[in-house]
Amino acid sequence: MAVSGGGKRLRIAIAGDLHGEWDHSDHALLDCLAPDALLVVGDLSDGQQRIPSLLRQLPMPVACILGNHDTGKDASGRTLQHQINLLGEVHCGWKLRALSPPDLAVVGGRPATAGGGFRLSRAALAAFGPVSLQESADRITAAAATAPPDWPLVLLSHSGPSGLGSDATSPCGRDWKPPACDWGDLDLALAIRQIRLNRPVPLVVFGHMHHALRRGQGDRQSFCRDRAGTSYLNTACVPRHGTDGAGQALRHFSWVELVGQEVVSASHRWFGLGGELLYEERLWTAPNPAPNPAPELAPC
Repeated sequence: MAVSGGGKRLRIAIAGDLHGEWDHSDHALLDCLAPDALLVVGDLSDGQQRIPSLLRQLPMPVACILGNHDTGKDASGRTLQHQINLLGEVHCGWKLRALSPPDLAVVGGRPATAGGGFRLSRAALAAFGPVSLQESADRITAAAATAPPDWPLVLLSHSGPSGLGSDATSPCGRDWKPPACDWGDLDLALAIRQIRLNRPVPLVVFGHMHHALRRGQGDRQSFCRDRAGTSYLNTACVPRHGTDGAGQALRHFSWVELVGQEVVSASHRWFGLGGELLYEERLWTAPNPAPNPAPELAPC
């Protein structure tokens, strides 16, 4: 299965777990940065309506998956379903979100996951009914099968897949209580294996496991690649609104650039409100530079 690095360059901004930190300053910043698409990995809030409504208003290609906090601790599933209704076509749980332009296929994982292998919360059971591990993986796989084969495919999930390590510092490692273990989703890992039988999976984007580890254990590894060339990016920089030592307001986005079916760069970026790139943690740069160099980021 050949993986081509040819094609146009796509610039993707990714908002990690929001936990209520999303407002019109983010909209103004995105208008300034002008990425080709925005992906949102869930935990928008604790079930409030404000952020889903704001995301749906964005005048740009957007895909979003909901996380465990988006149930609002409402076991009836009504809060979760209301969030899905507010997002409308922006929500891609178990579905293909075909963004054209920029010709990007985004397939969502299991909505409202809290990681830990495979388990549906009471809210998810109420909203979706019983779903087995294999059924969930098959839904993701079937959605990917409907994506245009020449478009790059991104899997968007709240929790990442199992198989990325069992240390507390691993991209999906449990850090809040010992022993550390792999807290990734088994159904997502199975879906990745199934999808790869027919097409490449260049990028898997998720959050849930915050970058700063509990009890002062340090920082989480937020990026890795496997032998098949799939990049895995944990975007859960929490809080994503902040200030630096000089008092400058900061907004965090993870940033990925794709050329064809290949991730050519990935980083965590902290921007000022005027669009200036103030800090960057570079995670990956492809060893062979791709064509179509990225434009320079400049303040608005």
